[in-house]
Amino acid sequence: MHVVILGCGRVGATLAMMLAAEGHSVAIIDRDRESFRRLGRGFRGKTILGIGIDEDVLRKAGIERADGFAATTNGDNTNIMSAQIVKVKYKVPRVIARIYDPLRAEAYKELGIDTISPTLLGAGLCRDFLTGRPWRSIEEYQAVRETLPRSPGSERSR
Repeated sequence: MHVVILGCGRVGATLAMMLAAEGHSVAIIDRDRESFRRLGRGFRGKTILGIGIDEDVLRKAGIERADGFAATTNGDNTNIMSAQIVKVKYKVPRVIARIYDPLRAEAYKELGIDTISPTLLGAGLCRDFLTGRPWRSIEEYQAVRETLPRSPGSERSR
């Protein structure tokens, strides 16, 4: 399986190392050369310096033959834009975008972009640990947003 990852922060680098260790072909894109140090010297994947919404950069990463794409930068807008490009133009079958803002994650999921919100996951896991509840499925944590009251100004965030 060939996977392209956008963002070589802690999440992206860890994901890249996990997949490479399992024998998958991995290409990871980041705009900061220093970020690739997180991968260590033993990383067998490909590193590409650039911006993940640049189609030349995506092609260098092998997006045209990719089986999966994960957008893991710290920018919600970059993650959504790159996920849309990869899903629509390159028809990559498995695309996921990390979205910090739960409202955005919900909105883009409704538009067909698979998202994961570390904000909802982290808060839900902490709540369940603190209250002694058993762990839930990712889907249940992602749906927690629907049960929360709207925060002031949340309508403007959409």
